[in-house]
Amino acid sequence: MQFNSKSRRLVQLGAALMMSAVFGGAALAAGPAMVAGPGADPACFKPGSADVKYFQWPAKPGPYRIALANGFIANDWRVQMIKVAKAYAGQPDVKKDIKEFKVVSVGQDVAAQIAAVNNFIDQGYDAIIVNANNSKAFGSVVKKANDAGVVLLSFDNIIDDPGNIQINVDQKGLGVTAGNFLLKETKADPAKFLFVRGPAGQPVDIARATGFAEAIAKSGRKVEVTEVIGNWAPGDGQKVTADAIAAGGMFDGIYVEGGSQGAAQAMLDAGKFIVPMSGEDENAFRMLCNANFDKGLHCQSGGTGPAQSAVTVKTAVAALKGEKIPQVIALPTSISFAPYKVGKEVFPDLPGSLFTGNNFPDCKIGFTNEEIATQTGENN
Repeated sequence: MQFNSKSRRLVQLGAALMMSAVFGGAALAAGPAMVAGPGADPACFKPGSADVKYFQWPAKPGPYRIALANGFIANDWRVQMIKVAKAYAGQPDVKKDIKEFKVVSVGQDVAAQIAAVNNFIDQGYDAIIVNANNSKAFGSVVKKANDAGVVLLSFDNIIDDPGNIQINVDQKGLGVTAGNFLLKETKADPAKFLFVRGPAGQPVDIARATGFAEAIAKSGRKVEVTEVIGNWAPGDGQKVTADAIAAGGMFDGIYVEGGSQGAAQAMLDAGKFIVPMSGEDENAFRMLCNANFDKGLHCQSGGTGPAQSAVTVKTAVAALKGEKIPQVIALPTSISFAPYKVGKEVFPDLPGSLFTGNNFPDCKIGFTNEEIATQTGENN
């Protein structure tokens, strides 16, 4: 085939348009590159497994605008989680990298949380942190964030999508540990356990319930489990536990995902039995366990630590600086057993609502009680 000069110009123009489309598409897909490890600060940003992927975003000049889109707020853990995130963002060595730290809590409305994240993307925030109301509902949000070059991270209740950084402890493992503890502590056969769960549909609740059920099934023992919803809140936990006992419930062990002191107090107030309990690391729960240990209130407590929000802020800043970050970061789980050591595991002079997991030494993250007290859990 013969090409005249006009044909050549058309071919050249077509080729130029194709190259423009190719490179234009790459520019729009501004999400992280997949790179080989190791990543930055491996003691803090510990990979979740040996085959974890690593993300690397193009380095951006700071200081940065970072947002926290929280969902459920109606318990002390969530309030303290927000307080320590704000406290961390305000520490001098961190504050120089953060122009704005915005917090919004939307309740349990999944659509409202998705809208909040989308709004933060549209407003040009550099990184967005999510404690998700639903692990499966944020696929479009992850894509939108990556297309916009926004670093998206989830923690505690993580977004189940490989396009975001996930930071968490082994939530299912906490349920397994609780089940194994109660099975060890009670010789009753068949046994009866009361399980005070978190808000229905929350990913953490589902993971812990799955682990608890698996531990019981694996034991081969016959166990009857009565489930009630305590919403991870002491008041709700106390009410539903009292109701279960008043309805004729006699239990050989109790597992409380959160709001543990409420369930423990309900059992003590009923005066019908005192049995082993597995709960979260609330200060008031540990004080009750110590005070009633000789009466049979043998306790295991462990949880996720509200300061994982601070670890997530630290991760966001590192990612924005162009550091290599594991797609899945595993945080340590703290498990303790009564009687608790005063001044190390339980603090009688501090508020009962205090969660003890405020420090992550491997991340050089820690707070004084005064730092936390000056913050609020409110939107800003």
